[in-house]
Amino acid sequence: MTKIGLISDTHSYMEPRALEILRDVDEIWHAGDIGDMAVADALAALRPLRAVYGNIDGKDIRYRFAQDERFYVEGLQILMTHIGGYPGAYAPRAKKLLAQKTPDIFVCGHSHILKVMRDPAYNNMLVLNPGAAGVHGFHQVKTLLRFTLDAGKVTQMEAVEMGKRGAIK
Repeated sequence: MTKIGLISDTHSYMEPRALEILRDVDEIWHAGDIGDMAVADALAALRPLRAVYGNIDGKDIRYRFAQDERFYVEGLQILMTHIGGYPGAYAPRAKKLLAQKTPDIFVCGHSHILKVMRDPAYNNMLVLNPGAAGVHGFHQVKTLLRFTLDAGKVTQMEAVEMGKRGAIK
């Protein structure tokens, strides 16, 4: 059993409540637009971190993290990229990745819109977007996801709200 904390679109802002919320997970996944290496370092100091870079990330983050990650946890294949889209509206690059091999779980960020949904066109693949945890963007509420992977199953899915986004700086 592995508890996962999924966060995205921090845009150089480390929400203090996120650190508290993620303290009890086994792994943290960041779906891109980290913004500042200090955010990645704070998350990695808390728990093991898997991350991809996003479109706003600079050379230092792109050097440390890949654009796409395909990995296995608890018998489930996960594909994580920043710009992914949604069932029926995947980004062209994401469509190519999904066509190579359909994962059990497809993780993306970018839209700042929290979504948890299945895609019947891709073997009922679970599509996860944790929304945005930073203060930049059009989202109204900072969000992340927590869930458990256990022997090929996803359980205890929880959308966590961390308060209003606040003023754009």
